[in-house]
Amino acid sequence: MYLRTLHLRNFRNYQEQKIDFHAAKTILVGNNAQGKSNLLEAVELLATLRSHRMAKDRELIKDGEDIAQINASLERVAGTSDLTLTLRRNSRRSVAVNSEKVRRQMDFLGIFNAVEFSSLDLELVRGSPEVRRSWLDTLLIQLEPVYAHILHQYNQILRQRNAFLKRSQQSTFKDIESELAIWDAQLVTAGTRVIRRRERAIQRLAPIAAAWHATISNSQEVLHINYDPNVPIGKDQAEEVQQAFFDKIKQRSAIELHRGITLVGPHRDEVKLDINETPARQYGSQGQQRTLVLALKLAELQLIEEVINEPPLLLLDDVLAELDPSRQNQLLDAVQNRFQTLITTTHLGAFESQWLNSSQVLFVKAGEILQ
Repeated sequence: MYLRTLHLRNFRNYQEQKIDFHAAKTILVGNNAQGKSNLLEAVELLATLRSHRMAKDRELIKDGEDIAQINASLERVAGTSDLTLTLRRNSRRSVAVNSEKVRRQMDFLGIFNAVEFSSLDLELVRGSPEVRRSWLDTLLIQLEPVYAHILHQYNQILRQRNAFLKRSQQSTFKDIESELAIWDAQLVTAGTRVIRRRERAIQRLAPIAAAWHATISNSQEVLHINYDPNVPIGKDQAEEVQQAFFDKIKQRSAIELHRGITLVGPHRDEVKLDINETPARQYGSQGQQRTLVLALKLAELQLIEEVINEPPLLLLDDVLAELDPSRQNQLLDAVQNRFQTLITTTHLGAFESQWLNSSQVLFVKAGEILQ
């Protein structure tokens, strides 16, 4: 797939900007806080309807404006698509494909695929379990767009169940037992769908990431990725997962009622990242942690390509500065011309002349793009 054009209106610090892409690699050069990352964020939003910065829609709209719009022309094997995402300060966002409004945002997902790799991704190793869950969920949305609906449904039920528990904190279990059973059934049904998809995604991703990690580390280290669900899943049969879910909820129901919050479910899952059988977050150098994240990102690219039968876009946001020369070369060699790549940097010194000669170089200054 190939991103042909990108048009931004009142998005972040861009007022009106159109970019035509005409090379497999585009390097965006500029000082910090000029808008390089904002441009990549716009592309990421078109692919996943999510931002790795976790920004609210109103924070994505230029100061003083009520509406922002991102428009892109995308070429795929199946044909060309025109994609539009409209963000509103005081109402819901909307999406359109070929100028036709799409009623369900889930139907917009899967048309465009991209993998973002930024310095923030080091939090995959060092950060909380929530960071790793969000990373896995974003990957799953690209592999299986219906997952966005499944996850939204689960989170909605979770919020409603938490509100019920909070309202009922002064009640006895007997008083609320029948209504709680209804919420339990809904949570288990929706949560089981989340758990099983997360498990299958990790099973597919883990061996690919381990292979990349072995290559980058010259087989000096072994990476293991394991899904550690809050609910034991046994053989990953739906009935078994549901039963285990119900059993654990029953065990924790009195504590949940006392604390007014749901303590059982995939919102408390973990993804374990181990190097040589030691948790990666405890494993020493930042260099080794960067190797792990690089392996994860290359594995994401490969897995998405295998599933959709087309290479996704790669978005590299100031990440070369975080990698030593050896890891930079590993990444750039893996990319070559296989993936259309958008790279942000503060200077061009990290690139060999052959890369520069085959790349489109754009300069970014105060929300404007200069050739």
